[in-house]
Amino acid sequence: MLCGTCNGKRRRACESNIGQSVFRLIGLSVLGRASWLIDRQTDEGISLCYPNSFPEEDLSAPEQFRVGLIQMSCSPDPEKNLERAVEMVREAAGGGAQVVCLPELFLTQYFCQREDAALFDLAEPIPGPTTTRLSQLARQQKIVLIASLFEKRAPGVYHNTAAVLDADGKLAGIYRKMHIPDDPLYYEKYYFTPGDLGYRAFETAVGRVGTLICWDQWYPEGARLTALHGAHVLFYPTAIGWHPAEKEQYGAAQQDAWRTIQRAHAIANGVYVAVVNRMGHETGNVNGRETPGAGLDFWGSSFLCDPFGRVIAEAPAHDEEILIGEVDLRKLEDVRRNWPFLRDRRIDSYAPITSRMID
Repeated sequence: MLCGTCNGKRRRACESNIGQSVFRLIGLSVLGRASWLIDRQTDEGISLCYPNSFPEEDLSAPEQFRVGLIQMSCSPDPEKNLERAVEMVREAAGGGAQVVCLPELFLTQYFCQREDAALFDLAEPIPGPTTTRLSQLARQQKIVLIASLFEKRAPGVYHNTAAVLDADGKLAGIYRKMHIPDDPLYYEKYYFTPGDLGYRAFETAVGRVGTLICWDQWYPEGARLTALHGAHVLFYPTAIGWHPAEKEQYGAAQQDAWRTIQRAHAIANGVYVAVVNRMGHETGNVNGRETPGAGLDFWGSSFLCDPFGRVIAEAPAHDEEILIGEVDLRKLEDVRRNWPFLRDRRIDSYAPITSRMID
């Protein structure tokens, strides 16, 4: 059987240990940086790679580093938003942040409040003008930078995409938003093709990080798969807010549910979770063209929580904030040893999860 992890490069070592080493491998897969391994399911069964065929871990990645989350308001002018973002990223780096994340679609006000074909002109390729500017910034500041952009992949094919730029300015990779909402004033299905790259983790100067985007945050499957790829931190660039008419009755419950589900991702997977939202009232105003109606009140409240779901840094709801918090991978190791949820997963019993419903 060909090993799904090492792709046959150490086939003899892998085959000779399948069966006798399953318990040891699953146990090891939840400890420290060996946790990057994702168990592979093939037609022949579970393909497991013996620990001696693990790829070399990056010993240069720090055990402790600082995360910077840029909670910002967005104006009608995309160029001003970019300049404001650059300014805030520099400030975060000056405050010690080594990996910085911007909110979802930060270049504009949240334009998905209406369906307007002219707004496809906002999209750009990746790499493209904005990633070029941000890669220079990442290199100058020696930081990892995560930016959610409106990607033009081909004529008529657009994605909501997070670009991960490493501290040397190189593009470490992209993640395309998998779950696309279609709700009042959140008409994303009109603009975005669902992602087709799957859930990913990226090797960076601070180790392996993963990013999902906004609506993805309600789906535990995405968080789990990203964590199984070895991400130590899950980033969620976000644009979420209240309908003003609903805020008084439902606002507190909606915000609490949003906070709770993401803290649960941290607990269930033993990872840090970093959530960065925009703030302020918006009418989808892009270059002077806005959506009629009451608009949306984006609730800010960006936060970082540790692998046991404890919030260690949190921004206010109604102000811009450069939120900085510390990640300590020794804490990740400690939590996973004492709460070994990944070890005790019954991966043989989860096949029905791929069904829409179990009738």
